[in-house]
Amino acid sequence: MPEPVAPRPSRYKDSPTAWLIFAVGVFAYFSAVAQRTSFGVATVEAADRFQTAASGLSLFSMMQVLVYAALQVPVGVLVDRFGPRILITVGAVAMAAGQLQLAAAQSVAEGVVGRILVGAGDAATFVCVMRLLPVWFSALKVPMLTQVVGMTGNLGQLFSVIPFAALLHVVGWVPSFAVMAAIALLAAVLSGLFLRSNPPGARELNDAISLATVRTSMGQAIKEPGTQLGFWVHFTVQFVGNTFALMWAYPYLQNAQGLDPTQASAVMTVYVVFNVAVAPVIGKLSARFARRRSTLSLACVLVSWAGWTALLVWPGHAPAVVVYVAVCMIALSLPASMLAFDIVRSFNPPQRNGTATGLANVGGFAASLLAIYVTGLVLDLLFGAGITPTLYDADAFRPAIAAQALVALVGTVAILRCTRKVRRVHGPDSV
Repeated sequence: MPEPVAPRPSRYKDSPTAWLIFAVGVFAYFSAVAQRTSFGVATVEAADRFQTAASGLSLFSMMQVLVYAALQVPVGVLVDRFGPRILITVGAVAMAAGQLQLAAAQSVAEGVVGRILVGAGDAATFVCVMRLLPVWFSALKVPMLTQVVGMTGNLGQLFSVIPFAALLHVVGWVPSFAVMAAIALLAAVLSGLFLRSNPPGARELNDAISLATVRTSMGQAIKEPGTQLGFWVHFTVQFVGNTFALMWAYPYLQNAQGLDPTQASAVMTVYVVFNVAVAPVIGKLSARFARRRSTLSLACVLVSWAGWTALLVWPGHAPAVVVYVAVCMIALSLPASMLAFDIVRSFNPPQRNGTATGLANVGGFAASLLAIYVTGLVLDLLFGAGITPTLYDADAFRPAIAAQALVALVGTVAILRCTRKVRRVHGPDSV
């Protein structure tokens, strides 16, 4: 007769051990976001180093995002089987290797290999950190801690915007990316030493991993209307700010708005600080208006695109106050995208939470991939046809950024359809 599985000891919930594990997990995510966004800070330098056009430059971020998105479901399955500790540690090592590869790269192909490694390691981090929350903390704390994870990620981007950008301008390409690799290695060491996938005596991992098990888990997660809604919320909300931060922020601010590197860094600092400041507000709104999370996500989409619209229709260079306010409106999309995971968690059991979260997380990065490609393509087409005098001309950025609205339109329609489906299956007050 098989021995019964020991129940999870409630005394470990919200314990000092839980908070230590949370601290290490969010540091790993801090590092991952810093690695992810570091290339966006260096795009102007990368264009000179690799002598490439906009579409070639966008290849770095496109491949990084493609690998990240492609690995979300496998990571979700693996974390449900092996737990977060192994995957976060291995992911941090992969990111360190990728940053060292980028530091030494002399060609676009070599640099892209580095970003692929960063994307792969990054893919193993967020889903795994999210997997730790319901295991180590009480249900009432999880929504707010979800936003804290997002806030910490924003601090990772702030690290890219200020210390890394300053280091890049002072010591150059190779030492700067070597420092980023060292931070990733530190995250790997701390994760390997201190993370624990479950409290002692608890077992919330799948006992075996097989094709049939994976197929069943994925099938159940995909069929769940709440997972579908989470995917499309993340798809529609997150890509606006993600595309801006990962790829086009510095080229746009310096070329279309006429800012120098210091001014552009100041704008991006405010962008990140706003992310951090507004994240707890989103968390509280999500908890208070849990029955209207879908409506809340669409409102955030509207605000973000209102920010872009103000910049794109303003004749010439927008005044500084308009730039700062508009960029903050765009920044809202990143903390607001965390609503997707709150939705997913509400409709999936712990045993497939990693798989469902991974599926939802694909959404924003798939949309980012499309938006990055479309923007680079339009810039190259306008310059190649002689319509604009320079590659990053202000008049070229207007249609290039506006083309991203097609992605938002598709996602908005999908959110509306999935919301109706969730409410039909789970009740009118479910989302």
